[in-house]
Amino acid sequence: MIDSNILKIDKIRSSNVSRETLNELENFSKAILKKNNTINLISKNTENSIKNRHIEDSAQTIDFINEKDIKTCTDLGSGAGLPGIVLGILMKPKKPRFKLIFYEKSYHKSIFLKEMVKKFNLNAEIHRKNIFNEENLITDVIISRAFKPLPIIFQISQNNFKNFKYIILFLGKSGKKVLDDSLKLWKFDYEQKKSLTSNESMVVKISNLRKKN
Repeated sequence: MIDSNILKIDKIRSSNVSRETLNELENFSKAILKKNNTINLISKNTENSIKNRHIEDSAQTIDFINEKDIKTCTDLGSGAGLPGIVLGILMKPKKPRFKLIFYEKSYHKSIFLKEMVKKFNLNAEIHRKNIFNEENLITDVIISRAFKPLPIIFQISQNNFKNFKYIILFLGKSGKKVLDDSLKLWKFDYEQKKSLTSNESMVVKISNLRKKN
C-alpha cells in the first residue's frame, strides 16, 4: 500500500511513488492554477498553498482507496477534480484500470475535468449532471470533498445509489460531533485518521451505512 505520509509537502520522494507520478501531480497543480484565472476552481487565497491545501489533502485518502475490493470511485461535486484526479494519478501505477466517475453539474468545471482525464490518461467518466437527480448508481467508493455536509452525503448515498461499499469524507474540527450526531439517526461503522494537512481535521471511511428505524 502507498503510505500517504510520503506525500508530505517537499517530501513526496520515495521508491513507492515514481518520478512520473510526482511530475503529473505537479502538472495538475499548474493546470488548476492556470484555469483558476478564468473559472473559480479553488479559492484565490489557497493558490500559494495548493500543494498542501489541495493536492496533499486529496492524496491522503489513498490509504482508504488502495484496497483489494476497490475498483471504482465516484467523486461527488468534483469541481477541480479534488480528490478524484489526484487519486487517479496515484492509482495508475497500482491499478491501471482503476475507474473514476465524476459528477459535476458546472459546464466549465466538467470541461476542465475532461481535459485533465485526457491529459493524464485516466480511466474515467465525467457526468455533467445533478447527483440529486440520479438513480440506482453503483460504485465501490463514494468520495466527497467540500461538497455537502455529512448528513446530505448520507442521504445521497441511500437515495441515489443502488450499491456501494464505502463513503470517504473530509471532516473539520467538529468532525467527531458530526459523527456522533449522525449515529443518532444512522447505523454505520467507521475508521478515522487525523488529517495530514490540518491538526483540526480528519478523514473518515464509513461502511455498513443504514438508516435507523
